Amino acid sequence: MSENQAAGTPHEQPDTGTAHNARVWNYWQGGTDNYEVDRQVGDHVAGMIPVIRDIASADRRFLIRAVRHLAEDHGIRQFLDIGTGLPALENTHEIAQRIAPSSRIVYVDHDPVVLAYARTRLTSTEEGAAAYIDADAHDPDAILRIAGRTLDFTEPVALMLLGILNFVLDDTEAQTIARRLLEPLAPGSFLVLTHPTTEPELGGDLQLEAMAFWNAHAEPPVTARSAKEIGRYFDGLTLLDPGLVPCSLWRPEPGDGPTVVPQLGAVARKH
Repeated sequence: MSENQAAGTPHEQPDTGTAHNARVWNYWQGGTDNYEVDRQVGDHVAGMIPVIRDIASADRRFLIRAVRHLAEDHGIRQFLDIGTGLPALENTHEIAQRIAPSSRIVYVDHDPVVLAYARTRLTSTEEGAAAYIDADAHDPDAILRIAGRTLDFTEPVALMLLGILNFVLDDTEAQTIARRLLEPLAPGSFLVLTHPTTEPELGGDLQLEAMAFWNAHAEPPVTARSAKEIGRYFDGLTLLDPGLVPCSLWRPEPGDGPTVVPQLGAVARKH
């Protein structure tokens, strides 16, 4: 039986006067689910750091490769995708259910445009499920409680945190959120994560001025972290090869774009 639902309490109306990350990210990926203000801020940020469009593309292609790998090679049939946004490329459930139609996916985001997108486009196979939670990443307990209606936490789950913890500005809080979300997941579950980095050899230092502009003109505010700080999210887990690397270099495939972006990514297994 199919399961397509939106849970939680949606916002009344989108704020079309302020640029929002989900819509700007969609614009950088070549999508159309955005407003003029999103395109203006997106173009300004891209003028400051032209690689941002490559980062957006590399981040999504990393997701595609990671979901495919976990579904094909590790038999993962459940995915909890927090901060799904408005992708212009394939969604998690499309990739997973193409491999295993019975796969169950829960999306989580906290933006009215994303909610409307989810209601109309995130449709599941009959055998599987594609559910949507309107919730804030700052409230992991609510996410887990509602996601448990669709996912079986006694079986492995892939926890997808792509470009989301960079919107949690406090390092301790970001670490706590990641640990809390992983805590109830069964052994054999995976953490899939990307995060912008400050590492200068990757060009991460060039992002800082653009992030300052973003924080003054758009929402939510964003931060970058060092490789060491990002690596702490994987404490107690076993990283899959090639470890924590620029997400464009995580098992790249022909046509995946630039070789290096200042956005780190990794996949790790829980024991």
